[in-house]
Amino acid sequence: MREFDYRRADDVSGAVALLGADPDARYLGGGTNLVDLMKTGVERPARLVDVRTLPLDRIEPAGDGGLRVGATVTNSDLAAHPGIRHRYPALTQAVLAGASGQLRNMATVGGNLLQRTRCGYFTDVTKPCNKRAPGSGCPAVQGEHHNHAVLGASEHCVAVHPSDMGVALTAFDAVVSYESADGPGELPLADFYLPVGDTPHRETALPPGALITGVTLPPAPVAARSRYRKVRERASYAFAIGSVAAALDVSGGVVRDVRLAFGAVASRPWRAGIAERVLTGAPATAEYFAAAADAELAAARPLPDNGYKVTLMRNLVVAVLSELAEEAAR
Repeated sequence: MREFDYRRADDVSGAVALLGADPDARYLGGGTNLVDLMKTGVERPARLVDVRTLPLDRIEPAGDGGLRVGATVTNSDLAAHPGIRHRYPALTQAVLAGASGQLRNMATVGGNLLQRTRCGYFTDVTKPCNKRAPGSGCPAVQGEHHNHAVLGASEHCVAVHPSDMGVALTAFDAVVSYESADGPGELPLADFYLPVGDTPHRETALPPGALITGVTLPPAPVAARSRYRKVRERASYAFAIGSVAAALDVSGGVVRDVRLAFGAVASRPWRAGIAERVLTGAPATAEYFAAAADAELAAARPLPDNGYKVTLMRNLVVAVLSELAEEAAR
């Protein structure tokens, strides 16, 4: 591990200034991803700016009836919060599915959104990787890719984003707040992650040196009947091979509102906007749920060893939406 300087920030503006003074600096929250990457040599910061003690650890009502979640709120506190559990249950389920209790107690909301891919080529510094070393190539395209992207990828990178929390936040139109050297700003989560294109090393639209300060969940009555379903290769804590965050509002057997986001199929949480449009105003039946999934997945471009994800996601969408529709009919 490279020797590094350590500073503890006293306030948000001080944290931004400390990072801006060193282009090789990184913010440190819970460290559950960053420290692992430092140990393997993927991340080699010259300075860590500890933001864990900043006053960003609260979940509070937003002015419009939503909720604002501070960036240093732990995953455990987020999952246990009554407002989250009752108004956005899929978010609680996503967080609880994401990691063990020990990790949830350390990991922060801001850090979760910024975690890096678990692609084996990315985490192995002896291998080429365009995300880690731009221009070096993407060996996963011809190599091991059974858990890689089927949507939105490019020849330059086929890695997937690992966050469970981010999938649920994407379904609920969350907005990321940040502080930069130029002042505060906001980014809808739909615009927060950049398309892969030919620059997979550029992962977010955050300005250089920006610090995430919080995430706002807009009011969404449909979110009260929501679910997160994760499929993984083992029953214990593991990263998804496919996941769905879904919310459904049904009246008279017809879909009035629906939210869908997919995980582990793209370089970012994938908002299934095509499927949502197909379903809105349609009968709440398995037939239409399958048609909506097919419409969304028509853009899938699987590699030789990950085509199973298309079938997996179709079945997952039908199963989760059918369960929500049955609950609405009771």
